[in-house]
Amino acid sequence: MSQAHISKKIAELQKHTGKIKKISITSLDPALSFIDLAARFAKNPGTVALLSGGDLDCARYHILAIEPWMEIKAYGKGIHITADGTTFRLQDDPFDILRLVMDAYAIPFDDFSLPVAAGLFGYFSYDLKDFIEKLPRTSILDQPLPCLCLSAPSFIIVHDKKENCTSLCTTERTDGTGKKIGNPLDIAAAIDVHFTENSGFIGGTEGLTSSFTQPEYLAAVQNVKEYIVSGDIYQVNLSQRFETDFSGDPFALFSRLYQTAPGPFYAYIHAGDHWIVSTSPERFLQRRKNHVETRPIKGTRPRGKNPAEDLKFRKDLVLSAKDDAELSMIVDLMRNDLGRVCRGGSVGVSDHKRLETYPNVFHLVSIVEGELANGRDSVDLLRATFPGGSITGCPRIRAMEIIDELEPVRRHVYTGSIGYISFHDTLDLSIAIRTATIYRNRVFFSVGGGVVYDSDPTDEFEETLHKARSLMGALQPENAKKISGRKTLIWQNGRLVSPENAVIPVSDLGFQYGLGFFETIRVDNDRPLFLDEHINRFYRAWKALFDTPPPDLTWDEIIRQVVMANHLENDIAAVKITASYGAADSPLAHHCHNLAVLAKKYAPRPALTRKTGLDVLTYPHARQTPLADHKTLNYAYYHLAGQWAQKKGADEALILNPDGSVSETNTANILVISGCTACQPASPHVLAGVMEKKVIQYLKRQGYAIKKRNIRPKDLLSADTVLLTNSLIGVVPLAGLDGNAIKPDSGFCQKINAAVFAK
Repeated sequence: MSQAHISKKIAELQKHTGKIKKISITSLDPALSFIDLAARFAKNPGTVALLSGGDLDCARYHILAIEPWMEIKAYGKGIHITADGTTFRLQDDPFDILRLVMDAYAIPFDDFSLPVAAGLFGYFSYDLKDFIEKLPRTSILDQPLPCLCLSAPSFIIVHDKKENCTSLCTTERTDGTGKKIGNPLDIAAAIDVHFTENSGFIGGTEGLTSSFTQPEYLAAVQNVKEYIVSGDIYQVNLSQRFETDFSGDPFALFSRLYQTAPGPFYAYIHAGDHWIVSTSPERFLQRRKNHVETRPIKGTRPRGKNPAEDLKFRKDLVLSAKDDAELSMIVDLMRNDLGRVCRGGSVGVSDHKRLETYPNVFHLVSIVEGELANGRDSVDLLRATFPGGSITGCPRIRAMEIIDELEPVRRHVYTGSIGYISFHDTLDLSIAIRTATIYRNRVFFSVGGGVVYDSDPTDEFEETLHKARSLMGALQPENAKKISGRKTLIWQNGRLVSPENAVIPVSDLGFQYGLGFFETIRVDNDRPLFLDEHINRFYRAWKALFDTPPPDLTWDEIIRQVVMANHLENDIAAVKITASYGAADSPLAHHCHNLAVLAKKYAPRPALTRKTGLDVLTYPHARQTPLADHKTLNYAYYHLAGQWAQKKGADEALILNPDGSVSETNTANILVISGCTACQPASPHVLAGVMEKKVIQYLKRQGYAIKKRNIRPKDLLSADTVLLTNSLIGVVPLAGLDGNAIKPDSGFCQKINAAVFAK
């Protein structure tokens, strides 16, 4: 995109949003703790809370940014700027766009009692490094999250802990005629409104899985050491990413972490479709007009269980030659970085190897300061120093190349930066370590350490596990030790293997054409439900699609082994049995199919935790294929139908036959109840449901007549109740169709589930 076109777009943006006329500052007395104040707004997209715990000199201010009037998200070079409901799309370097936005909304402000009064709040992901240096991209981007996520709040609340006062900063905007833009929120009323406590959260019930196995991580550390011996680098910060389940309120997790061990750079970001929770202790950059500083940390020891042990850990850290060398190396790197944009001779180390004490650890910290050169701005400062040297390695460019080579997934926000960059020449950003991302009911966080010549691979691996357990303990204390290092196991062709060691050749017709099928079985406390029915249906598909003798296997024992191997014997598990055809040109005399059994903890659909039934939209693309009689691997139609419905705010898609009659939903069979009659939709090809069969048997016992007839969507609206069934969810009522509400009979469904799932 040409610079002229980009400049035109920014001018349109500014015309749409108006100009910042002034920043109004008023005092505020909320009469409640700052974290409780932040909780009032935590559920609103765009809210950013920056809390400073403890009494260190970098922990003076609490800041809350709310009610954004502009949002900037970058997906590579694709920049989306949304302002007052309108989205502007640009294609360019995110840093260049950021500078244009900063220039467009710059405003003089000289009240040095406040660190920020107007600006952009959010995060800069580590992956923005690719716009600063030309680096090979060899790791996988497995989450579609922005590499830059910033919002401009209408209101900023700043609490000065030193002076014990709170200020409200309001950004006032006007259009070209001087007319005020925006509808300011009554902050006092919003604070005083009746507040419902956070609903809490559940996380970590599965234990942790990692982007590395232990042997892979040990090998990666050894590779780093070989690079050091060869002279490529002096140090690399190597990390592994953990993930686990999460449901509930992300701010409740943030609050628990802050109250457990407050630190100077805690951050909470509600980014719309994901959340960031950070407990970083490390300042990356601070700017106040021309003065800039960075505070790299290298060297960590835990707090002791008693005063004697505490003193031992302190001395061990202060006297550590390894930590001293690492910190000195990073200090030199940061001095050089600041020297690129600071006035000559102004960069210096004002404090070196300072021991800082936190509730749970000790750190070694240095402070490097400088004076920004004339003509340089905050974006120049970011480009010169990003990402922070303390979490890449030295020399930084080669270290980043090695990180991409050895770490299998992109880091995203981890080791990027979080904080604010103001419209009046200030900024404060932390290094995004001890930081979690919550996305689609999963929580992701990375931990790492600096690898040097004399690092022991096993010690480095154990250090990452120790760091991971800190956050895991906050998620689910009783599961803090369930760190699997991606030790999830599956059964494949007769043996238990880790997923990364399961191999399906590309010549397998299941891979090439989807020639295969599967069954999903609910296992309650080590008891497979309706196993015989599922296996019978599995073998019917086998006979129809493979035309070879089915395997002679003891499926209940295989399922038991997989459930036990994944520690799910005391949970509700979803077990999936999959068969693919195998290679058509197999050289073996007896053709070998590929069989696999997977298990994971079953969690109810999020929709069913909020309401009693499911909302359905009619999918506009009719379906008719004889393959619908089986749960084939050719499942793309149903998958896309479900995605379509969810994007439109529904839970399921209603699947129609070519004549417009009802067939099923994308995951469930349908039973229509009117009076004492239960009707199955007449569909030439539809999967015969295991749960559907059990429900019909129950209804017959209760005196219902069972019929199969042609059903139209309008018939669902006039029925007494409509049941959706599959083996995982059981029976749930239809709550709405195409925007028409249907009163769900949840009590009837609960009665059926109790009877069908009974032992």
